[in-house]
Amino acid sequence: MPAVLFELPYCPPAAFFAELLAADSLLLERHENYRKQTYRNRCLIVTAQGVQPLTVPVIDGNRSEKVRIDELEIDYRQNWIHRHWRTLQTAYGGSAYFEYYADYLHDIYVGKPQRLFDLNLAVLQLLLRCLRLPLPVEYTAEWQARYPAELVLDRRDWLSPKQLPDSPSGAGLQRAYRQCFGAEFVPGLSVLDLLFAVGPAAGTYLVPASWPAANLWPE
Repeated sequence: MPAVLFELPYCPPAAFFAELLAADSLLLERHENYRKQTYRNRCLIVTAQGVQPLTVPVIDGNRSEKVRIDELEIDYRQNWIHRHWRTLQTAYGGSAYFEYYADYLHDIYVGKPQRLFDLNLAVLQLLLRCLRLPLPVEYTAEWQARYPAELVLDRRDWLSPKQLPDSPSGAGLQRAYRQCFGAEFVPGLSVLDLLFAVGPAAGTYLVPASWPAANLWPE
C-alpha cells in the first residue's frame, strides 16, 4: 500500500491505526488550516454516563480555523489537563492496563506542549509504540488538494465524530472487546479505550478495512 495521508488527530480512534496496518508510511498533513469539531482536538471515551468527548481548547477558538494547524496554540488558561486526567482516571482507573500506560501519557500532558500539533504528535508516537506499529512518519511539504492515488491514500477527514456511527471509526475496523461500561460494545472510541482494556494485545484487535468486520466478543 502507498503512504497513508491523515490529518493529525488527538488520541485517534482505533480505525485510524487499523488503516495503517498495510501502509508503507504515515504522511501527516501539517499545512492545512485548523477545523473545529473534528478529531484534531478531541477524542471520544466511554464513561458510566455514556460516550463523552475530551476536547483540547485552543487559543482564539472563534478565529482558529484561519490558523495553520502546526501553528495553533493550546489554551492553558483553561484547566483542561486536570479535567482530562480526572475523567480518564474515573473512567479507566479500574481497567486492567490503565496503570501500565498512565505515566507515559501523563508525562506528555504535564510537559504542556505549546501547540496542538506538538501535543498530538507526542501522543501519536506513544500510541504507535504501544500498538507496536513501527511505521515511518513523514510530513507534507506544502498544501495539496489532491495526491496521485498510486502514491498516496488520502484519508484526510475520513474519520469524523459528527458521522458516528456511520463513519469508518464506527464501522468495524476493530474486533469488539469487553469495555469498562455497558453490556453492548461501543465503536468509534479513542484507541486509549482499547489499550486500557487489553494492553499489549491491542494491536491484534485492529481490523484492516479489507477484512470482514469482526464485531464479536473475544473468546
